Amino acid sequence: MPDPLFTPFTIKNLTLRNRLVSTSHEPSYSDDGLPKDRYRAYHREKARGGVALTMIGGSALVSPDCAPPFGNLELYRDEAVPYLRALADDVHEQGAAVMTQLTHMGHRVLGRTGAWVPAVSASGTREPAHRSFSRTAEITDLRRIAREFADTAQRCQAAGLDGIELSAYSSHLLDEFLSPFHNHRDDEYGGTLENRMRFPLEVFAAVREAVGADFIVGVRLSLDELREDGSGIVADEGLLMCKGFEAAGVDFLSITRGNVDTDAALTKMIPPMFTPSAPHLEFAGTVKKQLATPIMHAGRINDVATARYAIAEGLLDMVGMVRALMADPDLPVKTRTGRADQIRPCVGASLCIDGIYSSGRANCIHNPATGREDEVPQRIPPADSDARKHCVVVGGGPAGLEAARVLAERGHRVALYEAADRFGGQVALAALSERRRDLIGIIDWRVAECARLGVELHRNRYIDPDADHDLISAADVVILATGGTPNPRIGVTGDDMAIDTCDVLTGARKLTGDVLVYDDHGGHQALDAIESLTRTARSIEYATPERSVAPDVGGSPATGYFALMAEHDVRTTVLQRLVGIERRDGRLIARLKTDGSIAVREKVCDAVVIEHGTQPDPELYEALRPQSTNLGQIAIRELLARRPQPATANPDGSFALYRIGDAVAGRDIPAAVLDALRLCSAI
Repeated sequence: MPDPLFTPFTIKNLTLRNRLVSTSHEPSYSDDGLPKDRYRAYHREKARGGVALTMIGGSALVSPDCAPPFGNLELYRDEAVPYLRALADDVHEQGAAVMTQLTHMGHRVLGRTGAWVPAVSASGTREPAHRSFSRTAEITDLRRIAREFADTAQRCQAAGLDGIELSAYSSHLLDEFLSPFHNHRDDEYGGTLENRMRFPLEVFAAVREAVGADFIVGVRLSLDELREDGSGIVADEGLLMCKGFEAAGVDFLSITRGNVDTDAALTKMIPPMFTPSAPHLEFAGTVKKQLATPIMHAGRINDVATARYAIAEGLLDMVGMVRALMADPDLPVKTRTGRADQIRPCVGASLCIDGIYSSGRANCIHNPATGREDEVPQRIPPADSDARKHCVVVGGGPAGLEAARVLAERGHRVALYEAADRFGGQVALAALSERRRDLIGIIDWRVAECARLGVELHRNRYIDPDADHDLISAADVVILATGGTPNPRIGVTGDDMAIDTCDVLTGARKLTGDVLVYDDHGGHQALDAIESLTRTARSIEYATPERSVAPDVGGSPATGYFALMAEHDVRTTVLQRLVGIERRDGRLIARLKTDGSIAVREKVCDAVVIEHGTQPDPELYEALRPQSTNLGQIAIRELLARRPQPATANPDGSFALYRIGDAVAGRDIPAAVLDALRLCSAI
């Protein structure tokens, strides 16, 4: 019986080779607003991995009065055409189709990017996520913008794209007209649904006239904004919107549910870890049954079984798996060739979404090649048969497991030694948090891949430089991924009385009474500790010297933490630096002050928990370094160019020695995994 996922599907004059789609999204890989080499490589690898359709330019701009909030493509520029053509040629060469989303961002812009012109919106509203004030679009604006949509669509057609999608969701301009929450107009473009649909339908008509009847034009829209007070688009109205676009001749509809006005709302539209899989799939299936237009949908469909179910049961015509394809662009070909068990799973960490704001680019938490296809490989090339080595990896956290996996893919003989009784390092610790339990997929996949590739995996095996001298000296390459140890010492009086967050998470210290959690790290760790403390402590205060709570935690995962903290009345204090701890009358006095101020606040509590990151344990490294050919050094230029490391610093050495991840310095998961991939793919 044929796999439903790999049956062809035809939209108008385009036949897709299967039902798997990378729906429109903006990874912020543009260069000067154009889809240059990085953008092209990212989509080429998805096509090479077997996807049927890859959609570029989530929120690609049609007008210069859209200030790009996250590296959006500026397709209103004529110079975009040759770059689009090169990208389309690459994708077509791999057997996939390519389209782009087009939008006017309306009020969803950053005022200090782009040309610094005033934002324009349906009703002069201010979108809270990006905070720009906007002016109300006049009729002349609407005529101009409809023409800009049409002109940009023609550029895409001239570049050889297979179609376009109009964005009418996510608080962009077309959605601002559709939604009564945003549309407060009293002219012919406001009020009734017929009036609110007028401008989006005018845009569609202008585009259709510009590109002709044969070019594919779809629409992506939210059919239910899930606003608690019912003030936005509701499901019944959303279905009528679909029927209106269907009557106008739309070629496909991409259905979403929810709104993105706040971080909490975003987590419902684009659900992160600790949320149900495919929460809006049945809703999309109900809508599909009432329409003749082809339907696609994406929303945490992150595994093949759910995708197959969606097609087999007729819930969708095309299934969107953007984040799953970022984790593993080879998901389609692995599924088709019976290797679905080798798919690198999406764990829903949302670094791909939050990264466009925190680091200016989407990143996958455990596929460091995504977005770096021109720097590191998505598929590990084999080493020359006469250059294969015996490699020892010490440490079974994410960096060590990735090193072992990549080395084994290269054809080297690899043995990995982990001192603990389980693999995972700090990821295993983080996965103890109920909110982050899905992170263990990062470890489970690598352990399974190492086993498949023949890596010798040893647990409960501590490496001693003296007792294991023969084991180490017999290796050609030794990689230390031994991680780091908690470091609650911040250099103030009394910090030896503080407890680190690891002891809280593991349950080594069960704290009751009043607890101060001091965070000068800014990541998840302090929030995970607070989650654990809500089960035992009488009261909790979170304090940080930063201007905001956990600044390195993205908006999507932070929402759940903040809701939990509100429910347990956790006090949050920013701009307060811990300057000392003392014991008084059987309790602790934590002294805090704001930088630049002389005022000191004394907090009376029963325990102080400090999150100050980790520090490497240098003992094994220092013991092995004199015996190594490279004296433990990594040449940065060679590392970044993925050239073999020089190993001539010590002619008397017997092996090359390298450190990665927290064994070097405090590194988060994606940085540690990138360390391993970048180094080991050139060994």
